[in-house]
Amino acid sequence: MTRAELVRHIFQRRSYLCVGLDTDPAKIPAHLRSHPDAIFEFNRQIIDATLPYCVSYKINTAFYEALGVKGWEIMARTADYIPGSHFKIADAKRGDIGNTSAQYARAFFESMNFDAVTVAPYMGADSIRPFLEFTNKWTILLGLTSNAGAADFEMLKLAGGDHVYEQVIRKASGWGSPEQLMFVIGATKAEEFSNIRKLAPDHFYLVPGVGAQGGDLAEISNRCMTSDCGLLVNASRAVIYASGGEDFAGQAASVAAGYQKDMDIYLPANSSSQLA
Repeated sequence: MTRAELVRHIFQRRSYLCVGLDTDPAKIPAHLRSHPDAIFEFNRQIIDATLPYCVSYKINTAFYEALGVKGWEIMARTADYIPGSHFKIADAKRGDIGNTSAQYARAFFESMNFDAVTVAPYMGADSIRPFLEFTNKWTILLGLTSNAGAADFEMLKLAGGDHVYEQVIRKASGWGSPEQLMFVIGATKAEEFSNIRKLAPDHFYLVPGVGAQGGDLAEISNRCMTSDCGLLVNASRAVIYASGGEDFAGQAASVAAGYQKDMDIYLPANSSSQLA
């Protein structure tokens, strides 16, 4: 999916919501657990219910990889079920020497046809470039994450005064264009958003941590919304586990609709590309 297509979907749906399919078998509603294809059935109903209110789905691959071959098959079928009108992210956090990264890229971009994959930048440019070689695919690079452990390395100060994450974003911005490279910026680090937008003014950000982790949608939107939006805000547990009962899909739709309603307020009336 190109950037222009993504922006068009955002403004058509008045939403920049990404629904995280971090499907934990232990949290699937009890009435589904006897289903012969319980995880996929749960995902299918969540997707059907939330489709009008979001522009993206993010599959956290760990929840599927933990199940072995069966999990990979469920992940692939889930990715196939998501329509092409919605941006599909493999949250895999890969990154290795170049020839290994090339195989990771093939796995997610060719074998499973994701639009984007998350990557870890700490092995440097040669570990990221293979992902950036694919046309109309996106590399989403970890910038400043939402977890407490971000303080261990990402928030460390360098001799020149920058935090490590600032140097990562500044340097990595030159590895790919805003048409193919995003950054993961955790919603729980909202106080850093204005500064980060200065470091990467034209790039999209994937923002996890809204909802169960306590990130504030209004603060994030006010601090770094651009004329083309520039944001995909992810909510996982708050949406997919809104209810543990038979009404789980309807409750997920209700929560997603609430996010969409708020996002409609924060979005500009038109994108800059629409005004051009």
